[in-house]
Amino acid sequence: MPHPAPADGSLPQLKVAIVGAGIAGLTSALAMAARGIAVDVLERAESLDAVGAGIQLSPNATRILQALGLTDTLRAFWFEPDEIRLADGRSLQTLATVPSGAFARRRWGAPYAVISRADLQRTLADAVRAHPLCRLHLGVSLGDHTPAAIARHTGEMPDLIVGADGVRSKVRDSISGPLSSHPATARFSGNVAWRLTLPPRRPVPPPFDPTVVTAYLGRNAHLVAYPMGNDGGLNLVAIGSGRASAESEAGKAVTRAAVADLFAGWSPALLAALESADPLGAWPLYEVSDGPWHDGTRVLIGDAAHAMMPFAAQGAAMAIEDAAALAEALANALTHRIDIRSALDSFVESRKPRIEKVRARGAFNRFAYHASGPVRVGRNFVLSLRTPERLAEDFDWLYGHRLPGLLS
Repeated sequence: MPHPAPADGSLPQLKVAIVGAGIAGLTSALAMAARGIAVDVLERAESLDAVGAGIQLSPNATRILQALGLTDTLRAFWFEPDEIRLADGRSLQTLATVPSGAFARRRWGAPYAVISRADLQRTLADAVRAHPLCRLHLGVSLGDHTPAAIARHTGEMPDLIVGADGVRSKVRDSISGPLSSHPATARFSGNVAWRLTLPPRRPVPPPFDPTVVTAYLGRNAHLVAYPMGNDGGLNLVAIGSGRASAESEAGKAVTRAAVADLFAGWSPALLAALESADPLGAWPLYEVSDGPWHDGTRVLIGDAAHAMMPFAAQGAAMAIEDAAALAEALANALTHRIDIRSALDSFVESRKPRIEKVRARGAFNRFAYHASGPVRVGRNFVLSLRTPERLAEDFDWLYGHRLPGLLS
């Protein structure tokens, strides 16, 4: 069955196929539908099962979700922490705090929230299913990523294919043309995220605080702890050096041993608290090198285009920004009768500098978080001189970012 045309008929019809029904793909579908663009979302999995436990949504992301009309639903699931805290993993001394909660709403015009990935993905998927311009296709196996291959599943030839299929993107592999002489590639970063969780209604042991986001810093590793949403529970992510094969090896005993090794010499109270958490396993962390994001008929967003290390907690936020920015670029092209390739060029031009700035911030955070010796002492001293309000100023460029157009 073909998509219905926009009711007002004000824009030429454009049919988009999105490969991947994760956060990037589902948000992209909703952003395009909000601009009157018909979308098919194709997902290889038979059902939408979120990977991981919790996720942080900074104001630059929640602002877009609000513009899409999702925050009334999401507010029932997410939790707005009082502050973001940096602490020393050995002494447990608080090194710095950035106020959040009501402060974030006042300063950046949108909330800083934490939520379970499952609740976020389910909310996005439900909204996609309910929108008349969106169709969600599960259990789709694509041999290639041509319009003809897409049409075999949707019944319509797409004008544009969006690769929202993650760090191992097949759409990225299929992009062709003169730009493909320098293709983007995914490479293992040398770091692994070991995930643990304290389920809802289980007592949260000290020093963990279920009202804040805390990053415990240490030599060559750090631990992030934050609530997973309004239902309680704590998401724990330990990040440090590891092997790309860790994911396949990571049973509960292996995860516990790896975390204990990462945090050897840390606060005994912190190590004891980790013993009460349930290990979930390992996620080797991959980065995607800079390369072409589009070839005129296919375009990449999210991790498919620019997977980065999580040291700035911006992976999901950058995917959400990509989704909104691409929808605005396409809507502008339709309104002003601009060709799609030029619209995609404009999208990439607007996004790449911001992605690189966020990537650079993440690299700096990694250096600071994993410092040891004199660098650690210097880091702690510098942080002690900054007030919470001054630290918040450092995030204005990131959290206060607004996209032009409807989805700002």
